Amino acid sequence: VVMEEMDFLRHVTHLDLRDNRLSELDATVFGNLEVLHCERNQLFSLKASGYILKALYASSNELLLVDVYPVPNYLAFIDLSRNQLENLPEWVCECRRLEVLDISHNFICELPARLFYNGVLRKLLAGHNQLRRLPERLERTLIEVLDIQHNQLSELPSNLFLKAESLRCLNASANKLEMLPSASLSEETNSVLQELYLSSNDLTDKYVPVLTGHLHLKVLHMAYNHLQTFQASKMAKLEELEEIDVSGNNLKALPTTIINCKHMHTVIAHSNCIEVFPEVMQLQEVKCIDLSCNELSEIILPESLPPKLQELDLTGNPRLVLDHKSLELLNNIQCFKIDQTSTTFSVGDASGAPAVWSHGYTEASGVKNKLCVAALSANNFCDNREALYGVFDGDGNVDVPYLLQCTMSDVLAEELQKSKNEEDYMTHTFLVMQRKLGTAGQKLGGSAVLCHIKHDSVDASGCFTLTSANVGKCQAVICRDGKPVPLSRVYTVSCNEEIQRLKEHKAIITEDGKVNGVTDCTRILGYTFLHPSVIPRPFVQSLTLTPQDEFFILGSKGLWDSISYEEAIEAIRNVPDALAAAKKLCTLAQSYGCNDSISVVVVQLNVTEGCFCCCCEMNGVPPPSPGIFPSSVNVAIKDRPVDTLGMPSSSSGMASEISSEISTSEMSSEVGSTASDEPLQVNMNESNSAFPTEQRCMLHPVSLSNSFQRQLSSATFSSAFSDNGLDSEDEEPIEGVFINGSRVEVEVDIHCSKTKEKSPQDVPPEACDEGIVISANEEDSMDKTLLIKVQCDSDCNGNIQKKIDYATIGTLGKRRGNGSVAPAEKSHNLIEVATDAPLKKAGGYFAAPAQPDPDDQLIIPPELEEEVKEIMKQHQEQQQQQKHQYQADQLPDCYDTSL
Repeated sequence: VVMEEMDFLRHVTHLDLRDNRLSELDATVFGNLEVLHCERNQLFSLKASGYILKALYASSNELLLVDVYPVPNYLAFIDLSRNQLENLPEWVCECRRLEVLDISHNFICELPARLFYNGVLRKLLAGHNQLRRLPERLERTLIEVLDIQHNQLSELPSNLFLKAESLRCLNASANKLEMLPSASLSEETNSVLQELYLSSNDLTDKYVPVLTGHLHLKVLHMAYNHLQTFQASKMAKLEELEEIDVSGNNLKALPTTIINCKHMHTVIAHSNCIEVFPEVMQLQEVKCIDLSCNELSEIILPESLPPKLQELDLTGNPRLVLDHKSLELLNNIQCFKIDQTSTTFSVGDASGAPAVWSHGYTEASGVKNKLCVAALSANNFCDNREALYGVFDGDGNVDVPYLLQCTMSDVLAEELQKSKNEEDYMTHTFLVMQRKLGTAGQKLGGSAVLCHIKHDSVDASGCFTLTSANVGKCQAVICRDGKPVPLSRVYTVSCNEEIQRLKEHKAIITEDGKVNGVTDCTRILGYTFLHPSVIPRPFVQSLTLTPQDEFFILGSKGLWDSISYEEAIEAIRNVPDALAAAKKLCTLAQSYGCNDSISVVVVQLNVTEGCFCCCCEMNGVPPPSPGIFPSSVNVAIKDRPVDTLGMPSSSSGMASEISSEISTSEMSSEVGSTASDEPLQVNMNESNSAFPTEQRCMLHPVSLSNSFQRQLSSATFSSAFSDNGLDSEDEEPIEGVFINGSRVEVEVDIHCSKTKEKSPQDVPPEACDEGIVISANEEDSMDKTLLIKVQCDSDCNGNIQKKIDYATIGTLGKRRGNGSVAPAEKSHNLIEVATDAPLKKAGGYFAAPAQPDPDDQLIIPPELEEEVKEIMKQHQEQQQQQKHQYQADQLPDCYDTSL
């Protein structure tokens, strides 16, 4: 600026210097300045003229000094948040027209009493400071919103509610409060308080009666305090209450007078000791009920459910038993969550080895009652030595998160077939997913974070590797030795490398720091109309898991906007259950003021020295199992209705979600039903085991001859033209084949290739071969097909023994539609012809179900069903004829059959 031309500066009324690298700013030369924007710089000193200044925005700097002279008599809005202020500037208390003051995320230790004397101040945000106390005696103040969360307050002013007659919202969460001030000196009260947030304090039952002084209270959050009871008489007086959260306490019951709260729509009381189901089903306006992680054993339901009930969460109640009538009634709820009871897995006493990983997840809708987030969790992805977890955030839209949840695991599985390099297959997964979003990704977008755990398939003694990839504001962090280690990175318009790329593509950055006014993220899925300014290329990071790694967290934007990495790690480090840990993070974020949808996945780790390897040839206790299948498993398999959905139990954080809006054919089922009606109890750890001579690792449990468990790698053939897989009831079922509705399921055991080959001399003279040969090539990194021969031999004493033969042959055939590779053979194989049939149903990815897809089965054309059955019978007859030749003849390397 030329000194002779400085006269024009007096005409400047608005000055915007956002997103620069200024370290010092002196704006006193602008005498008529009304609005000053200087956010997201590196300022440590700020000076401005206050003659007619009306609004000051200076957040996200390093300010130590803020001087405005003269005292701004017209200043109504001040934002000094996220700086390094240790004291409130003196001139702030002199502003006579100040209405909103935001000084959160600083280092302020004390607020002057004069600040509360301001007769105009309506909103004071002083959270995330170091306040130890507030002024003891307050005069009459007109403050309506007071946010003092995340400080070190042990008490509030004794006359706070008496003098703050206009106070509508108070957030004092994450302090050290041990008491609450009274709302009135008599039974009559003038309190107009509507929202009260007191989570994560040290409050006890003693101060519950104080709440009755706030008769107009609508929202009450008292999670993670020390409540043991909530008096029924006190709850009866809170008739206008609409939302209550008392999670993380020691409550054994909710007061029965909760039915007096006619407007109650949300009841959250997870992580307590509740034994009796509360009277919440009598509330006609209730929409959401969360009673997970309690000690419920039974529930009593009315004849009809509340008409507006949309969500009921009963997971984490291991003693809860529901009869058929109750289940049938609860299945009508749009989102009903309960622990999986049809199949249970418990750790045996022999090894005592815990799982390498277990997870828990939770989701919560925002203030608009729209669930714009989704979670993906697979403890056993591709095989038992891999896991996949993900969180997706649509930032206001529902379509993109659902599409990512439904299809992203399939895309990743396909990319793993093509490349074993972590950065390559993760990057390709996101790029392919961008294309598969189709029309939904043209104008809509979404953030995503994926965490993939895998074990080196070549080196059996290798360690587990965790690979994380993210775009947008979904992030992941791992707790290593009690310290947070970020796994993600958020790319915004403020990143140096992104700014250069945006300039090259001539992108338009609006005043609010967004590309074309749409999104501030430059790497995100969707928004194809903003390409090439906005791209889906993820940030990828890999690390080797060590015994110092305790757990990792995946969260959506709503979580990380409310909780820092350090606080999240500290909050759940001592929570033993992954589901309860995820619930706690979600509840804390909501208590801290988050109004967005939230999705949280917590994965607990237990990596031992020497990592993990298959121990089928080892003597002694096998290492921990990397999934829900421990080393010694007591398997209780029960039949369940066809329309119910199976998920792993709450110990792994999975729960079945039954939606009345989605048919069961479009939902996922990780555990299949069995063919029997009676539960089969099989103890694999007994001394009289069915397989006493064979050492098995926990990745490859013993196959049961009298039970069937469907896994993701099991061979399953579907027929749409036969109810039982056979055309006539007179035909006897084929041994080894189980009939379940319209599915014919073949029982096979895919064991480790390191198992000892058994010589022919080990076979008893009377052994009979009932084996079948299958092809398993999903995991072979060298594009080879592993042919596994499973034999069930019975000796003269009735004992059952197993032998496994295997061989590898090169795969020269074409790739099938489901990702596997068919071996090149000259003979016409009916099963391989069937596998070329389309696997995905019509409707594109918008109609794609959650993963794994129950419809992704091997379809046998109806005209070939009779031939397949005849071939299988002939195969069994041939095996019966060969049973006496095992002593003389050498077993072949593999059996080339139709299966």
